Amino acid sequence: MPKVTGDFAFSSDLHAEGMLWGRTLRSPHAAARIRGIDTSRATAMAGVHAVLLAEDVPGSPTYGMEHRDQPVFASDVVRYHGEPVAAVAADHPELAVRALAAIEVDYEPLVPLADADAAITAPPIHPDGNVFRHIPLRHGDPDGVDTSDLVTVEGTYEVGMQDQAFLGPESGMAIPDGDGGVDLWISTQWLHVDRDQVADCLGLPHGKVRLALAGVGGAFGGREDVSLQIHACLLALATGRPVKMLYSREESFYGHVHRHPARLWYRHHATRDGDLVKVEARVLLDGGAYASSSTAVIANATCFAAGPYRIPHAAIDGWAVRTNNPPCGAMRGFGAVQTCFAHEAQMDRLAAALDMDPVALRLRNALATGDTLLTGQVITGTAPVREVIEAAMAHPLPPAHSGDDPPQLLPGGTGMTSTADHVRRGVGMAVGFKNLMFSEGFDDHSTAAVTLEIDANGHPVATAQCAAAEVGQGFHTLALQILRSELGVHQVMLGPTDTSIGSAGSTSASRQTWMSGGAVQLACHAVRDELFARASARWDIPTAGARRRMLALRDGEVVEVDGARRIPLADLLADGPIREVREHHHPPTEPLDANGQGNAHVSFAFAAHRAVVDVDPDLGLLRVVQVTTGQDVGRVLNPRAVVGQIEGGIAQGVGLAVMEEVLVHDGLVRNPSFTDYLIPTMLDMPEVLATVIEQPEPGAPFGAKGVGEPPTISSTPAVVAAIRDATGAALTRVPVRPQDIALSSVASGSGSAPADDAEAR
Repeated sequence: MPKVTGDFAFSSDLHAEGMLWGRTLRSPHAAARIRGIDTSRATAMAGVHAVLLAEDVPGSPTYGMEHRDQPVFASDVVRYHGEPVAAVAADHPELAVRALAAIEVDYEPLVPLADADAAITAPPIHPDGNVFRHIPLRHGDPDGVDTSDLVTVEGTYEVGMQDQAFLGPESGMAIPDGDGGVDLWISTQWLHVDRDQVADCLGLPHGKVRLALAGVGGAFGGREDVSLQIHACLLALATGRPVKMLYSREESFYGHVHRHPARLWYRHHATRDGDLVKVEARVLLDGGAYASSSTAVIANATCFAAGPYRIPHAAIDGWAVRTNNPPCGAMRGFGAVQTCFAHEAQMDRLAAALDMDPVALRLRNALATGDTLLTGQVITGTAPVREVIEAAMAHPLPPAHSGDDPPQLLPGGTGMTSTADHVRRGVGMAVGFKNLMFSEGFDDHSTAAVTLEIDANGHPVATAQCAAAEVGQGFHTLALQILRSELGVHQVMLGPTDTSIGSAGSTSASRQTWMSGGAVQLACHAVRDELFARASARWDIPTAGARRRMLALRDGEVVEVDGARRIPLADLLADGPIREVREHHHPPTEPLDANGQGNAHVSFAFAAHRAVVDVDPDLGLLRVVQVTTGQDVGRVLNPRAVVGQIEGGIAQGVGLAVMEEVLVHDGLVRNPSFTDYLIPTMLDMPEVLATVIEQPEPGAPFGAKGVGEPPTISSTPAVVAAIRDATGAALTRVPVRPQDIALSSVASGSGSAPADDAEAR
């Protein structure tokens, strides 16, 4: 509600007396040598209090979420357009801008390495080399399969670079504590990993750097990596004053990672009855100049490269490489988005080659509990693939156009460029899946504290504290729900979200409901046990086991199950408040081996989408009319939040399908603004109809699965499949551009599919 009314305090609203404004100088080149930097004019400007370069970093000169390969400031070379070179602190933000303009950097431009394919064998542009990770996944006996009697389809696909396009650009404030340490208020997804990187670069013990979560305006993966955190703290310590940094929208495009662009080659083999036999694929992700989370993203892309289907044999090669393009890392769907676009296009091609209904083909091959994945891992949890497909397809289709439809319901909208008689309607569907939580042996855990005490009016109050970053996914609401449900109290509160408590891990990988929700639940159980112990002492109930069987929490009281005795919580808390801290861990996972095999993941979530699209093929214009979905959620804990996540995820999937792309040419970003980087508005959004499939996940707290990522994964290929259905165009790249449709329409004449690299034999 505060965000709707405008009362919410975002990190950009931070203010402190005597604060300075920080700004970052960024490279105009994608690749260049730095021959010299002259800061004399900037430092001489009245009101400029600090100008910092690489030589002013007192600790580690590099940082990185998983691999510390990124310089705090470039010194000898720059490796991408927008790489930080210097930072300034000044009395006024405009003065800080002028100070940046006064810094003279002598660049020797170099030819950028901009092609991901070439990067594999090109001379290294970084001491760590150009290949972040190569995963050769081999499942079954792919070399031994006789394909002579099988139906084979082949295709090559591309996915453009997508931006997270969150509402609030990067912002934060660093305040020196006067004792050599610093406090940082920041919008982020992972407070503790940020703190560790900041402290190491400052050359300080981790305890001297304290982070607190400021109001976050969305994230979607773009706040997992450090942006201004180190720069702000360096400037605050150098000046001895609070320093606020606030990126413009243009700088935000340079200052955070994006979704990896991808090139994908696939070959599917199936029997003439439609049983998948073998899948071959090469997945290439462009990670840009620095590692970020590329090694984990390519692991996901490789593991889920063939979709939620039973496949006896597979040969998948996954590559993530370094180029002089902008760094890429986490974004909603984390590798599964790119491969889902390709494997679902392949399933449609295979259905056409078999003269088989594409939905029936998917149902025939759908994974289920007990099946084996490409990694050799057996699914032990719920896997309602068939159910989500059937749910997505069961929704009624929208009505056909009539001559009286208002123009905004046609492609081109109120521009009135299309007429109903030129519009073709297409229907397409897709299904996808990915992992929940972190994988491959990562020490994934979350910490939470729960305190139960008496307020000034004598009422029991429960408070949860957890460092889980609330970025709009609804964890704060969920934590309060858990307090009320587990402790039976009405007054509940949240403690500060900061590094004074142990790590909650990242708000990513659809993990916080399971991990931090589980930590709050465990802490509640520990508080409950202490209440039972206090009640047992008064009632002389002997053992812990008997206590649990005999006692319960109801309406602010501890009661005996048979109802004979009861005691208010206020009486039990007269002995003092109860505070319990607990860590929640999921079952252990293991790294993929040399053949891409292993129990690398904890659990999986599945979703299917059906899209209805209207297309004017002559103009290349379209309108997404409807998206329906069936989604596996385990168990719904907050129905409104689940629907909100589904609708928001579909919006990003629609955006990638038809409009969103960071345009990069020779390493240079060409559209760093919302004028030229287009995202769906209210007028672009289709009708969304959702059915959730509730099959509680064994071992998950409350049986719930995270719901944030699956809506984005298969909504993109569903929309593109619908455009193909309407036009007959191959459409092997997203986002689909108007010229892709119009040129295909001209080439085909009648709208039949043009020749492409698909082959059926």
